[in-house]
Amino acid sequence: MARFFLRRLRHTVFVLFAISLISFFFIHLSGDPVMLMLPADASAEQIEAMRERLGFDDPLHVQYLRFLGGVLTGDLGNSLYYHVPVMELVLDRLPASLELALAAMAVALLVAIPVGVLSAVKRGSLIDFGSMLGALFGLSMPHFWLGIMMMLLFSVTLGWLPTSGRGTLAHLVMPATALGVSLMAMFARLTRSVMLEVLSLDYVRTARAKGLSEALVIGQHAFKNALIPIVTVAGMEFGFLLGGTVVIETVFGWPGLGRLVVEAIFNRDYPLVQASVLVLAMIFVLVNLAVDLIYGCLDPQIRVFDEGEMK
Repeated sequence: MARFFLRRLRHTVFVLFAISLISFFFIHLSGDPVMLMLPADASAEQIEAMRERLGFDDPLHVQYLRFLGGVLTGDLGNSLYYHVPVMELVLDRLPASLELALAAMAVALLVAIPVGVLSAVKRGSLIDFGSMLGALFGLSMPHFWLGIMMMLLFSVTLGWLPTSGRGTLAHLVMPATALGVSLMAMFARLTRSVMLEVLSLDYVRTARAKGLSEALVIGQHAFKNALIPIVTVAGMEFGFLLGGTVVIETVFGWPGLGRLVVEAIFNRDYPLVQASVLVLAMIFVLVNLAVDLIYGCLDPQIRVFDEGEMK
């Protein structure tokens, strides 16, 4: 297991290095960063002064080495709009985005997995038809529309939940549900599909032939192997959630990192945009590293095959 972990960690380090390259160069590929930050009527003196102040008059490789040193030390410069260190702003907003993404993922998985398993076991029944029809509706509803409808019902009409903000569990219910419904539908369909495939395999039929109870066959034999593709998709979707919660954060006034990035783009706050993208990308890579390690725990054959390749 240690060798499996070290191999995956080595790949992660290379990916993180590539991310630092991409996050540094993407702004330069889109044009002169100084021209993006200054108004169109800025004078040549203002442009040159800004370029010198930000170090953009240095060669590109010198700028990258300076940026890489900042990444390693946690110093990515100051925000041009807020005039405070950008990492301070990012780390202040990041917990809110993590909280919303984790809550949405938990809502989706806790509902979708039992529904998907039950739908596969009762294939062709009314339960199967109803759950898949509900999943289809869930996939069809946009996040922002569902969020607004929930707000009108539970906040304006019934007065049960607050319309916006963050601080209590009541503030989290509607944005997490609005964000998690489409995930819930997708995971329910995925779980059903994977379970149907696993339930048709020889070892499941053998377990049933031995006289094991249906609950034991499904829970201990079938579901464990069905978890591998579910974990894969969950890891990818969690990364996408962190960067894709902008609309929900805007609808519910949630003070997350997505809103901060949008504000930074409108304010032409280049260092803040760059730091936010870098942090989100790093979290995505680390989540995928965790998924790889979970693979090794769920299926030892993956770990053995990986170590065999390494030899």
